[in-house]
Amino acid sequence: MNKVKLYLNTELDTLRIQGDPLGDRTVQYLFSNPGWIEKINSWSEIPSPVEIDQLPTGISDYLRTFQVLPEWRDVKKIKTAQDFFDKEGNIYLSMLGFYSLPYCYAFADGAQVLVRSRRITEEIGMRLTETALFLLDSFRPGTFLENDKAMLTLSKVRLIHAFSRFFIQKYSKDWNPDWGLPINQEDMLGTNLAFSLLVLRGMEKLGKFPGKEVSESVLHYWKVLGFFLGIDISYWPETGKESFELEKAIRKRHLKSSEAGHILIQALLKYYRDTINDPALAARAASLVAYFVGKDVAEVLGIKTSIALPKEVYGVLLDLSFFMQYGSGSTYERTRRSFLDQCKMQFGRLPELKIPSLNRS
Repeated sequence: MNKVKLYLNTELDTLRIQGDPLGDRTVQYLFSNPGWIEKINSWSEIPSPVEIDQLPTGISDYLRTFQVLPEWRDVKKIKTAQDFFDKEGNIYLSMLGFYSLPYCYAFADGAQVLVRSRRITEEIGMRLTETALFLLDSFRPGTFLENDKAMLTLSKVRLIHAFSRFFIQKYSKDWNPDWGLPINQEDMLGTNLAFSLLVLRGMEKLGKFPGKEVSESVLHYWKVLGFFLGIDISYWPETGKESFELEKAIRKRHLKSSEAGHILIQALLKYYRDTINDPALAARAASLVAYFVGKDVAEVLGIKTSIALPKEVYGVLLDLSFFMQYGSGSTYERTRRSFLDQCKMQFGRLPELKIPSLNRS
């Protein structure tokens, strides 16, 4: 099936008012039974099927979703995507910080959700590491094959999104319905594209495009991730052409300058300037971002490239960057271990993915 015909304004308009019914029902239960929030956050792994059966229905119905792998998953593509991350996890995580996240900030309506979390501006370093932890957990070798360690992370991230929808709808008096439902299906599709398609584009800009087989395997991997994150995967692209068309459609609809986007990008760039040890490199953080996001997005974000550099130089800058670069020959385990060591040094503790307590801002 060619999914390009789905990427019409009428279809995407419908997705903007749709959330995640299962995740939203579970959050309603947790809001009424807040003691379970602390219990879930204390888990080190997702409960076994027997343990899930003993939980309240409001929680067990949700967790059963993470017990069964979809029949349509392609084992070969999953292994190919994990092998790719094993070899290129460094650059993948760097693309997250210098391309994927800034790109998301340029979409005005979706940025309205992000800017309403003070943690995204006041604790941006920890928020970045939490996002990187999500990626590392999601690409753990064996995930969606024989290893289910990632399932607890995916179940929490899905609830974090549902809690954001819940809190904004309940407490944000200034939310404009024209922006759509907070963290709606279209925005979740766009975010998944930012974490998959744009990473591949970023590698192409560095002369490191991994080829069609790997790129479509990465897309398939994010289809499986999207399934567990509550995304309507009937819209998820299967091919490079479909992903190109979906991203183009979303960009045409939502790429727009906004105060929210400017606040987010300036907070991110300030964090880079304050954190990168080399002053000369820190001064080029905006140029790195501008190079990857491209001229149109950079203009929307209000950032400029201070100096034009050959594309191979950008690769060298990333290799020298503070952001998840651990040298050549990295493997998944080495990348993860170094990432956790950096977190201890910078924050004095390891990052954790937690669903929000009811008194959390």
